Amino acid sequence: MRNTHCFAALLAASLVFSFAALALCSCAAGEDKQSATFTAMDTVVSLSVWGEGADAALDGAKSVIAALEAELSVTNGASAVARANAGETVALGESAAELVRRALEASEATHGALDVTVYPLVRAWGFTTGEYRVPPQSEIDALLPLVGSEHVRLTDDGALTLDGGSMIDLGAVAKGFAADLVCEAMRERGVEAALINLGGNVQTVGKKPDGERWKIAVASPQGEGNACVVTTDGGAIVTSGSYQRYFERDGARYCHIIDPATGYPVDNGLLSVTVIGESGFECDALSTAMFVLGEDGAVAYWRERGGFDMILITERGVTATAGIASDVELVGAYADGELTAIGADAQ
Repeated sequence: MRNTHCFAALLAASLVFSFAALALCSCAAGEDKQSATFTAMDTVVSLSVWGEGADAALDGAKSVIAALEAELSVTNGASAVARANAGETVALGESAAELVRRALEASEATHGALDVTVYPLVRAWGFTTGEYRVPPQSEIDALLPLVGSEHVRLTDDGALTLDGGSMIDLGAVAKGFAADLVCEAMRERGVEAALINLGGNVQTVGKKPDGERWKIAVASPQGEGNACVVTTDGGAIVTSGSYQRYFERDGARYCHIIDPATGYPVDNGLLSVTVIGESGFECDALSTAMFVLGEDGAVAYWRERGGFDMILITERGVTATAGIASDVELVGAYADGELTAIGADAQ
């Protein structure tokens, strides 16, 4: 089975982009809060930290993200991934190798709904440069055989080799993975509470300093503002959607998430998928995979596998899995709508 997924690595200036999830409030009392905002992984990173050692934790977080980005960037010709895409066998660092290994496992677990080798198709559509185009069918047909995790070989010691012509882009899972590493580093430094936002991939450490539960907003995929607010004890919340990066040609909209079975952008009625769980990597991978699977496929996968919650926004409205539905409040243009809960035993 051919695998499916994409996430363009370069955020072009003309690209339509909206953060998928935003922390509504960091709320905190306390003079020991430290914050930092910077650009990394082609997105805006926002970090808020409370507790002793906050300054050191922020510096450590920046170092973790910078080191991972240096190995993974597809636009930096000196990076390990860019050199692998150019045909070299490269030695990955421990974290980068672990990310590739887990991405391949996620591809298998989602029956190919997540695949990091779709990058040649992403480039063909212009999502890496902003020079958008609809490729001719002959070009798509020539690229399709290059897609599939079987084209990736990773040894136990981290040596990465790709079959000729195949390329990878780990952008679909890198931010979630980086957030996990940042959380781990912060806990090791004794951070009491932290809020991490990597371009809409939101993750928390500890409990909110004021004792309240965290409130995370999910952006509306139709216009400005938010669609809902999720109240949670903590963890990761990640959204994938067709509204985040796209272009239009002759009245048709083409999103950045490519279906390698056809070589065309996904168009299945889903506007966005938000996944809530403990691991940033898993939420990142699953949000894209569930988007590719479509509403019916995503619900079927959740009923079969479980282990996470999700919010699906379609052209008809908003649905959420039973474990999170009671903690989801519709807001903005969606406030007068009805939230439908998805039960594990429903048919």
